[in-house]
Amino acid sequence: MSPAVAEPPRRTRRAPGRYARSLTGAQLVVLVGGFLVNVGSFSVYPYLAVLLRDRTGAGMAQVGLVLGAATLVQFASAPVTAAVAERVGLQRSLVAALVLYSLGGAAFLTGRESPALTIAGLFLISGGGSLYSPAYRSYLVHGTDGEQRARLVSAGNAAGNLGIAVGPVVGALLLVRPGVMFAVVTAVYTSLAVGHVFLRREQRTGDAPPVEPFRRMLHGAALLPFVVTAVTFYVHMQFYQYLSSYAQGRVPTLLFGVAMMGYSLGLAVGQPLAARRVERTSYPAAMAVGFGCLAAGMVAFAAGTGPMVVVGVAAISAGSAVLFLKNDLAALAGSRRSATVVFGQQRLAVGIGACLSGVLGGRVYGLFEQGGQLPAFWLVVAAQCVLLPVLVLAVARRSYRRRAAGPGHRPAAPADPAAPSEAR
Repeated sequence: MSPAVAEPPRRTRRAPGRYARSLTGAQLVVLVGGFLVNVGSFSVYPYLAVLLRDRTGAGMAQVGLVLGAATLVQFASAPVTAAVAERVGLQRSLVAALVLYSLGGAAFLTGRESPALTIAGLFLISGGGSLYSPAYRSYLVHGTDGEQRARLVSAGNAAGNLGIAVGPVVGALLLVRPGVMFAVVTAVYTSLAVGHVFLRREQRTGDAPPVEPFRRMLHGAALLPFVVTAVTFYVHMQFYQYLSSYAQGRVPTLLFGVAMMGYSLGLAVGQPLAARRVERTSYPAAMAVGFGCLAAGMVAFAAGTGPMVVVGVAAISAGSAVLFLKNDLAALAGSRRSATVVFGQQRLAVGIGACLSGVLGGRVYGLFEQGGQLPAFWLVVAAQCVLLPVLVLAVARRSYRRRAAGPGHRPAAPADPAAPSEAR
């Protein structure tokens, strides 16, 4: 009788319920917190311009400067706040961020007659968001890798996107009574801060990268994912910032609102379902799918009809689900820094892309609007969705081959994600 040969273990697909049961209690608490934080933030965020104008008496140009400065604080400071979180601990950082959120909500609540308090509330919430985001995402994936990490990153994004979908609805219901809205938001933030005090503190793993000086906050960034993330948000935010203006007079308001809610819900549901496949897909292939969907969505907008706008939003939701997740996974795999620092660097890339979208995209949109050719604006954005990723990949491959051909070359660890999958 021949000796038994052990069969290789088979990878089985986890049922959604089984996956949910595999989450720790702390991870579930943090996921619920991520959902509620965004419900609170996005119940206020869509109405901030109106709120600031009413309370400060400033014109929209001044209001825009204040909002731009707050956005800069929220995104550009992310590498700094990530480094802070790495030093003081993720659980402590989550609590501190929620305290800032609570103080910001209280400033909105009590600042009806005080422009200074209202503006202070905006910057407190922006600072809270800057500290919360890298700590939230890093806490979820702490001590994990591979497929489990992909599932947790997608779950964290899904919880946030679900909050983004629900928040504006809550804000619309409470907007007639702003005092009630800010009281509810402040109560949510404060309750979360108290709840997070009882979260277990993360344990530093033996192979964790060392905590480095603040001057090295941007060192060790995975360059290709950083650039692709900036490009992703550059083209994506043109959809998010300018579609509402374009849709006025072309698409019924209710239909547009439902489509945008569907966008966020699509991210919340689609990304966890696709996490396993996205994790296994090569970076160039994921870019082709993601940017291809974005390009198709922009082309659909050019038609200017309600049904085509809905089709375009659905396509962009699918493409964003792939790109947002794969960019983060590639950054984590391509960097030797801690997950906390990597998420801070990625958030900076998001801010750069969003800023370029506002500066360049807004100027181009205005030119097409003045010329009465707004549908052509979306075709220009679609062309960028095709050309920019190709250009970035071409430069990355050329750089990788130049390093590989250099004297004394040692294969990078991990290898450049732009390299073909067989070479990695």
